[in-house]
Amino acid sequence: GTILLGVKAVITESFERIHRSNLIGMGVIPLQFPEGESHESLGLDGTEVFDIEGITALNEGETPKTVKVTATKEDGSTVEFDAIVRIDTPGEADYYRNGGILQYVLRQMIAAAK
Repeated sequence: GTILLGVKAVITESFERIHRSNLIGMGVIPLQFPEGESHESLGLDGTEVFDIEGITALNEGETPKTVKVTATKEDGSTVEFDAIVRIDTPGEADYYRNGGILQYVLRQMIAAAK
């Protein structure tokens, strides 16, 4: 699926509930532009390389409300902005930490069998 294509995050202005939860279930982090910002207002065209800082806090048991995103354009210029982390429940955080819902369930089954 999506993660096999190398997609690790999706950044958008808004999410349908099911799409957001499906991304988390596949181990992809849903990020949302802050209110009033968009790819257009930030001058992003999709050719940038994105670096996301602060997401490792999820692996340490925290769920950050925002992360810092740096978009590097082909000419080397950068655009920095904060994105809202749309992991809305502790269960979703567990799914993401495990790489998706399938991996989470498998780990739970293995732990129960021990």
